Amino acid sequence: MSTNHSFELNAQTREVFGSGASRRLRRLENRVPAILYGASEPPLPISLDHNQVLRALENEAFYSHILTIKLEEGIEQKAVLKDLQRHAYKPRILHMDLQRVSAKEKITMSVPLHFKGEALAPGVKEEGGVLTKLLNSVEVRCLPAALPEYIEVDVSHLALDESILLSQLNLPKDVELMAIVSHEEDRPVVNIHIPRAIVEEDLTTAPESTEVPAINVKEDAEQEATGDNNNKGKTEKDKE
Repeated sequence: MSTNHSFELNAQTREVFGSGASRRLRRLENRVPAILYGASEPPLPISLDHNQVLRALENEAFYSHILTIKLEEGIEQKAVLKDLQRHAYKPRILHMDLQRVSAKEKITMSVPLHFKGEALAPGVKEEGGVLTKLLNSVEVRCLPAALPEYIEVDVSHLALDESILLSQLNLPKDVELMAIVSHEEDRPVVNIHIPRAIVEEDLTTAPESTEVPAINVKEDAEQEATGDNNNKGKTEKDKE
């Protein structure tokens, strides 16, 4: 559930603050304003090389990995990405929040789920069901050294109308699931079901009843009786 990814970001401390200074930093120096905080130390405004950040963000592991922030004067600090602001439509990173981590303090992070065995699942392979991923990530709590890059979910055994719940996830050692720690409802992570469209199609192709509703029979009988009375009245009048 973890690979040997290593991410290092070169950082410079910021001396000038404010939205105007941040805009100049992004436009003129191609750098990303960021803040480094936590671990009982004061917040430190820094800037990062935009192109280096953009390349790192292409790797999924970057979002759930311990990062090495290399400051000037050869100082290094460990941190995790806690918040990221992107431009609405341009491939630009506007701001980053980085939280320092301590080897002795637990952290809470969102970790992606990796599903495997979908093609082998009996509910898909033999029963024509569709696998639906209800969650793509989960929040975990652990020491930095135990932080998994992702959590693997094996669905190869799932039959039709079966699911895997949060409590059934196979977590690495010393990793807690926040939903369980917080006593939240045990939600399904993934399930296999028959597509709704197929069910609806089965209902619409059901044979229609050939029986005539009783109300129509009654209406026809009443109309015939009314018609007979009218004809009878006309006949008697003609006789007069």
